Amino acid sequence: MKKVITAQDVPASGELRVPVGSIVTASAQEVAASRGIRIIELPADQLSALAPPAKTVAIGSDHGGFRLKEALKPLLEGMGLFPRDVGVMEEKAADYPDIAHEVAKLVAAGSAARGVIIDGAGIGSCMAANKVPGIRAALCYDKASARNGREHNDSNVLTLGARLLTQTQAEDVLRTWMETPFAGGRHQARVDKIMQIERQYREKSSS
Repeated sequence: MKKVITAQDVPASGELRVPVGSIVTASAQEVAASRGIRIIELPADQLSALAPPAKTVAIGSDHGGFRLKEALKPLLEGMGLFPRDVGVMEEKAADYPDIAHEVAKLVAAGSAARGVIIDGAGIGSCMAANKVPGIRAALCYDKASARNGREHNDSNVLTLGARLLTQTQAEDVLRTWMETPFAGGRHQARVDKIMQIERQYREKSSS
């Protein structure tokens, strides 16, 4: 589905980078011209690489999650976010730990604010992602678990099971997870304890 660029998407200055093939409305073109904004079309992979980390969501799947991954990327784009797809790019057999590791590395490095990983059940990817320091991956299966994973646990990676959710259910989970802020307060102390466990084992391994 082609992305539609409206007048509201035009920045006050600089450039407007859009995916190749985007539909730029007449009003958007007029606003861009009046502000001296140059509209630049780029392939999706280049566009996501140039996106600010705060607006970037690393996303990946194995072969079992490929179709759901492709279906969820437009939802992220519709939320004003830039999905950075680490693969797979086709329904060819792949190992979920490899994909989970790639997504988790981008989040841990600060190159993406959040990460989304999809495999058949979502369990293995969650396990793999949580091996990367700084990652708090949560397997969510409905809106309640998605809300809890963000509000209470400040999860920064979401894993989904493509065989366990319909596309509509997955969209609801992803949207809820992306839109729910971390509550902080008493929950912050508990998240700090989670990270302290990680630090203790890292210190032991390095001594």
